[in-house]
Amino acid sequence: MPIHEFQVWIANYGYPAIFFLLMLGIVGLPVPDETLLALTGYLIFNGTLHLLPSCISALLGTVFGITISYCIGRIGGSRVLHRFGARLHIGPGTVDRLHLWFKRWGHWSLTIGYFVPGVRHGIAIVAGSSGLEYGTFALFAYAGALLWTGIFISAGYYLGEQWRAFPEAMTNAALWILATTLTGVLVYWGVRAYRRRRG
Repeated sequence: MPIHEFQVWIANYGYPAIFFLLMLGIVGLPVPDETLLALTGYLIFNGTLHLLPSCISALLGTVFGITISYCIGRIGGSRVLHRFGARLHIGPGTVDRLHLWFKRWGHWSLTIGYFVPGVRHGIAIVAGSSGLEYGTFALFAYAGALLWTGIFISAGYYLGEQWRAFPEAMTNAALWILATTLTGVLVYWGVRAYRRRRG
């Protein structure tokens, strides 16, 4: 959907449009979330929207969307794993290790994942499927929602007429960081496996 159509939606429906578009985008529908947030910041800048209701609408839409994804994973994902896990070579031990990983480290992916295209749409489902407790999920996912919406709305506001450049720049930076991190992890595990064989 072209960005001018989002502007029309927001002009016609106001803050509920921000809420529902972001909620649907987080769940996985084709909504350019970062662009929508930066646009919201710009519309605050030019006086079309007000700061507080815009921020609240964006935050609540994000929180509702990520919670729906978590519930999908919690209710449906666990059933799929238990029913078809053997066919996928995913046994109870694998599920337990996934849960343990989320409890130790994976919850941070709920916070950071908002900034990586594609990750925010699926990480909450994985968290729910792994059996991650709601309290832990909420703490890290909702903190990430606050950080993510705040950064993009602020950027749209302070960049003004140049707001369009920010979402693309952030996406490229996030992909570069992700690729670098994954490369580092693969190198680490490769060196570790090599040393074990040599030992």
